[in-house]
Amino acid sequence: MEACKPVLNTGLRGVTIASTKISDVKGAEGKLVYRGYRVRDLAGKTAFEEVVYLLLFERLPDRQALADFRRQLAEQRAVPEDILTAMKAMPKDALPMDVLQAAVPMMANHDAEIRNTDIDSTTRMAVRLIARFATIVAAWDRIRNGNDPITPDPSLSHAANFLYMLNGEVPDDELAGYFDTCLVLHAEHSFNASTFAAREVASTRAHLYAAVAAGVGSLSGPLHGGANTRVMQMLLEIDEVGNVDDYVANILDTGGVIMGLGHAVYQVDDPRAHIIAPMSLALGKRAGDTRWYDLSRALELKGKAAFKKKKGKDIFVNVDFYSASLYYYMGIAVDLFTTIFAISRIAGWSAHVIEEQFGGAAAKPTLYRPESDYIGDYCGPQECAFVPMDQR
Repeated sequence: MEACKPVLNTGLRGVTIASTKISDVKGAEGKLVYRGYRVRDLAGKTAFEEVVYLLLFERLPDRQALADFRRQLAEQRAVPEDILTAMKAMPKDALPMDVLQAAVPMMANHDAEIRNTDIDSTTRMAVRLIARFATIVAAWDRIRNGNDPITPDPSLSHAANFLYMLNGEVPDDELAGYFDTCLVLHAEHSFNASTFAAREVASTRAHLYAAVAAGVGSLSGPLHGGANTRVMQMLLEIDEVGNVDDYVANILDTGGVIMGLGHAVYQVDDPRAHIIAPMSLALGKRAGDTRWYDLSRALELKGKAAFKKKKGKDIFVNVDFYSASLYYYMGIAVDLFTTIFAISRIAGWSAHVIEEQFGGAAAKPTLYRPESDYIGDYCGPQECAFVPMDQR
């Protein structure tokens, strides 16, 4: 009787690895749900702090709970001075995501609860990380440009405070509101690559900081969080709407990809893209130059049509596509785009680590331990015969 062979699931596509109460992505319907709430109902109607509370504590806060939680986050924004000193010693051309990832274990060294393994301690660690990610990113951008970091302002919202720490100016309500909505939209997205990386590390019972550092590393890749930076680089390369046709034709002829079009889960347009696109247009009008929105829109339409004609199937816009031009209109450096993603997604990562380590949905084996299909290398699938050094 022939032995059963393992099923090889490259990339874990379509493989369910755990249960969760945190979020759901319905790819065929274009729905994203945070703990039962459609993201389209949360965006623009709830503040990022409310969504963080929802992800961590499984319910939306009332007015008093939100005020208390805002205060807790604001109190934890300051980063230990020796971490800032260490950042000042880093090469000024260091990649922002690498700097952020390096800062995570440094923050662990300053956490008095790092040896605690209970849910309350881990949740307090999460609050500290969520509060400080924005401070780290803003501080690095100033340090690398020869400026001193700006002290967080506890009177400002999480979104407004980041923009203030970045450029020293308190943003108006419209700008802060748009940025806040972006944070809400990027806060969580089920078992994506970085979340799975964080949960895999958490499954070993490593502490939250170790799991989050893995998440940051995964997000830095151009096929995940780095896609938004590549979208803006693409727009800058195309430069004018009149160049879109030639660009798309060349991409299809050479087998390339149009960054921001296509998604591993959605079989329709990413619902977040339809929320972000109007904000990009609004900021373009406000700046008196809708060029980057117009270019994005033309590229989306031309890319979809050309892909359908050549490949015979549809391709859909994802969240990275319009967030690129939106952040560019906000004056945020292109190479910071992925760190903006992390400033938001730290909320989702933290919720998933807590669920992984303290339960929440259904029992699963403690440790992730997948199998592999060994196909061999130098000697093929068979074992190699050892040859002593003097006979090689």
